[in-house]
Amino acid sequence: MRKVPLAGAVAALVLGVAGAVAIPVASQADGPSPAKSRTLVFSVAFSPPEFVQANNVRNPHSPFSLGDEIVFHDQLFSGGQHVGDEAGSCVLVDVSQAPLANCTMVIRLPGGSITGQFLNAPPPRKQIAITGGTGVYDAAGGEGTLVEFGTFKGKLTLHVLSLVARRGGG
Repeated sequence: MRKVPLAGAVAALVLGVAGAVAIPVASQADGPSPAKSRTLVFSVAFSPPEFVQANNVRNPHSPFSLGDEIVFHDQLFSGGQHVGDEAGSCVLVDVSQAPLANCTMVIRLPGGSITGQFLNAPPPRKQIAITGGTGVYDAAGGEGTLVEFGTFKGKLTLHVLSLVARRGGG
């Protein structure tokens, strides 16, 4: 008589596992919604860079040491009008030849903010990974380019993707 309840318990367990596996598969079959894309272009007025000597071990032949930081706060313009700003910090990760820094930034715009990361080195062109955002940019991803023209002027181009969660909660 014990065989019937035990067989019923095994069948319930197998069906429960099969159901748990089938739910994620169905959610993946729905696929992601198409991402929406938009390009934002700004003229940049760079602030003079501020250097923070964070490493107490100094090389007497270099103004920089590993771990030192560069902080910035720049102004953004579109059509000649001030539309926002960008602020961030860069940690020096290589000072052997030309300094190389790992940078994070927040771009404040009407309606929300966009966050990004990039490597900063002497060439005037920086490739930015868009890592997120707030407000109208809360599901932001994508990439951008920051070009320095010299004399504290530049151009910021952001290719912003609005990443949409999959349907079905998967």
